[in-house]
Amino acid sequence: MGYINTIRDLEASTYGLPNFGGNSLLKQAGVVQGLHTAHDIADAAASGVTAIDSTGLYNVLYGQKVWSMLNREVNALAMLSKRPYTSSGWRILKSRPFGGSGSTLTLQSDGSGGGIGSDDPQADEIGGVPENAGLSTAADGLGAMAPTYAQLFMSPKTIAHQFDISELAMEMAQIDDGLGDIRAIIREDMGKAHAEAQNKMLVMPLEFYGEVSALGNIERNYTSLLKIVSNRTEILALDGGVLATDTASASNALGKIYGDERHTAASFLDAEVDSSTYAASSVRSLTLTKINDMIRRLRVAGGSPKVILTGYDTIQAIADLLQAQERFMDRKEVIPTVNGVRGIKGQEVGFRVATYYDIPLIPVKEMTSTTNSSDTGISDMLFLDTDHLWLQVMKPTQYFEDGISNGNPFGVGRLGNQALYRTIAETGCSFFLGQGKITNIA
Repeated sequence: MGYINTIRDLEASTYGLPNFGGNSLLKQAGVVQGLHTAHDIADAAASGVTAIDSTGLYNVLYGQKVWSMLNREVNALAMLSKRPYTSSGWRILKSRPFGGSGSTLTLQSDGSGGGIGSDDPQADEIGGVPENAGLSTAADGLGAMAPTYAQLFMSPKTIAHQFDISELAMEMAQIDDGLGDIRAIIREDMGKAHAEAQNKMLVMPLEFYGEVSALGNIERNYTSLLKIVSNRTEILALDGGVLATDTASASNALGKIYGDERHTAASFLDAEVDSSTYAASSVRSLTLTKINDMIRRLRVAGGSPKVILTGYDTIQAIADLLQAQERFMDRKEVIPTVNGVRGIKGQEVGFRVATYYDIPLIPVKEMTSTTNSSDTGISDMLFLDTDHLWLQVMKPTQYFEDGISNGNPFGVGRLGNQALYRTIAETGCSFFLGQGKITNIA
């Protein structure tokens, strides 16, 4: 294949499959410590036997199947559309040729407005010209004007998790423990862990970016949706010890994004955020009016929310609000694919979720609750226009393994196998005003 135009082209190039089917991207990868504990160890954490009796002849702790007690569902990662990494940045229209950069065209009618091409022109100077108007004649309402663009930059993030298995552990798994091919079992569980970690990165609390001294490497992760869907007002509200200890600036992790910053002044980088002040007493009750207002503001700004990401507790709160008014949530089948959320049945099995105004409510178990209240708040709500919000993938998830089972113990330097899952990608956004968030709710 000599070109990469779509995410499927990238998958085919990476995995070497000319007709790559399904949606295998980002469905597996992981992290554990090495499996190389001797079977005859005797301590409080081991399952060694000191006196074999009738109960020791059949150990119910061992079995053919390993059952997971952990909830490792992945939703935020699945809901984002995936695009191949074709450039390190993009250009965004930040201001109209005239009329400012707000959601609606700014005009003046009292004589105080600017002239041709200004941010606040007079209402009679936005294109109406006299017959036989002279070109470049200000009196006739003609003059040079141009929109303003900004350049944003993105660096791909490498997400990797490594684990190792000793030769003895692999052999004993086929004897005592009855696990059979332990490598296949560990690969599956580690794949889920790798995907879960990426999901957590996408809903990393915004205030964690203000804990630079404690979390100096947080920028190695994917940029969180909580950070993308934010604005200057929110950043200043949680700054300086309210929720984040570090003082935000144009150059630190909390203030900067995509090579630009939104700490100094309001800008095109600001999303729609309903957060209040984050003071200890400023938590608000969630109401249908708040949700409706957010949807209205996003649509006025030109956005079209495709999904609402939130926690199970907030979905329950919405259901309670609707039930009190004898109204009930509709339900819709959604299918997460490499193109994001799709509401029609396709090749893959979908799942039914609640909807609000026909917008799917996607539950994310990792969703944070951003509040400074002494009472426990409910999960934040992210209103996402996924046409302009995506995961840009340079290298899809790949699994690497080498070692004694492959006839190469010298390659890993041990009598065992080493394995690695790796994904290279980053979240991107080309329309911030089309994204919304409601936080500080209970």
